[in-house]
Amino acid sequence: FLFFFFFSRSSAKLVAPLGCLISRQKHTLPDLPYDYAALEPHINAEIMQLHHSKHHATYVNNLNVAEEKYKEALAKGDVTTQVSLQPALKFNGGGHINHTIFWTNLSPNGGGEPKGELMEAIKRDFGSFANFKEKLTAVSVGVQGSGWGWLGYNKEQGRLQIAACANQDPLQGTTGLIPLLGIDVWEHAYYLQYKNVRPDYLKAIWNVINWENVSSRYATSKK
Repeated sequence: FLFFFFFSRSSAKLVAPLGCLISRQKHTLPDLPYDYAALEPHINAEIMQLHHSKHHATYVNNLNVAEEKYKEALAKGDVTTQVSLQPALKFNGGGHINHTIFWTNLSPNGGGEPKGELMEAIKRDFGSFANFKEKLTAVSVGVQGSGWGWLGYNKEQGRLQIAACANQDPLQGTTGLIPLLGIDVWEHAYYLQYKNVRPDYLKAIWNVINWENVSSRYATSKK
């Protein structure tokens, strides 16, 4: 079987099957909920501007191109081309999904620790917030090459899990975990400021984590 899902314009979630490709709207680059300089000194404005307006925009543009080619191949019954387009759809679609989550996971008013149900779940599944932070940092540092560190929700088991994904592989599409918090460890996310010292970037990013957003995602994932 060949399965393909497209991404909704507003939330970049995997939502609909093949047939909807015919009438769907093109994906667009979401606006940031803050200025490029808002996360300084932890992530500088130049990084945010390039990351959002260049890198994320490229994923969006390439996803639209790949989907258009897929639609044409689908209309022709060209299964070979449909199969050959899967890597581009996964990479650019994942890049769009991941970054759309990432921007909302960050906030100039972030940092500190979560509260309420999310904090209780973290203590239940990791022992303490400190243990969770250490584990997610270690997994993110340990990503070989480019990729992401994630806090996800395992709906079947009813628990939080930490995972790493290579390149732009989307968490839910490749592991089944519902994404709550993603940390981008591609070099374009930090190199201009932190050079090749990924641990320094990961230490800094905890100061801008938007726990309200992560908590909201957790509440939604349990429904």
